[in-house]
Amino acid sequence: MTLNELTQIFDTVNFGLVVLDRDIKIQYWNRWMAMHSGIPTDQIIGEPLFDFFPHLSTPSFNKNCKAVLSFGNFAFFSQKLHRFLFPFKPDSSFGYRFDLMQQSCTMGPLRSDDNSITGLFLIVQDVTELATYEQKLVEMNTKDALTGIYNRRFLESRLKDECDRQRRHAQQLSLIMIDIDFFKNVNDSYGHQCGDMVLQSVAAKAASIIRSTDFIARYGGEEFCCLLPETNAAAAEIVAENLRKHIEEMENSFENNVVKVTISLGISSFVSEDSPDSLLKRADDALYQAKHSGRNRFVRR
Repeated sequence: MTLNELTQIFDTVNFGLVVLDRDIKIQYWNRWMAMHSGIPTDQIIGEPLFDFFPHLSTPSFNKNCKAVLSFGNFAFFSQKLHRFLFPFKPDSSFGYRFDLMQQSCTMGPLRSDDNSITGLFLIVQDVTELATYEQKLVEMNTKDALTGIYNRRFLESRLKDECDRQRRHAQQLSLIMIDIDFFKNVNDSYGHQCGDMVLQSVAAKAASIIRSTDFIARYGGEEFCCLLPETNAAAAEIVAENLRKHIEEMENSFENNVVKVTISLGISSFVSEDSPDSLLKRADDALYQAKHSGRNRFVRR
């Protein structure tokens, strides 16, 4: 098979193929790479790779190049670790979750007839669709379908991890249980569609208030749980009051009706003898006390 015939094949495959010489100058740039990069082949052949993609000039990438050129090793750049090597736009609607194409890349040696290594190749595969599918599976296992916040399974797993971390590093940890007051009345008065809207609204507002390092989960029904790492009891009370106040001030519009709700909250903070279950139980007991002492308030235990 001639070089021209090989070139015809490599220009029709659905992956990127780059050939670099020992000076990391580009010797081959197939049609896939030209199309996704926007750089025509005739403009890049013979040029240093790093002139066009300076972000690749890292100690790690250079070390891999050296290992391939010196020892004939292969190097793999997985999407899970590296996301991508080349910053290309996603190729399909599957890329809506990613700003840039997700790639799985392989680097290997090119040898002459006498078996000496003359350069290296890079194969670039678009795995955006697979990465999107995997992300959806993760979200299905960790996110609540109605509200979009974390679910109880994730919360319980994360709570165990945080309790273990607290024991190792003696850091603060607090938990807030949240319940929407008289939620049954919302469903009875306006219907379950309105109830779902209120749940979504409360979840979104709570998620917007807490820190990026905190976790809000739908614990079940109209009950939510907020996990606050590195937060002591006094700080947790400030968070709880902030949540209570903002939820009380919200106006939820449904079919020309303004639906307002309040929340009750129970707070617990980690102590040395706590387990995840005991921390949850104290917060739940505090929530019960808040609801039976007038609602629209927090209690700490």
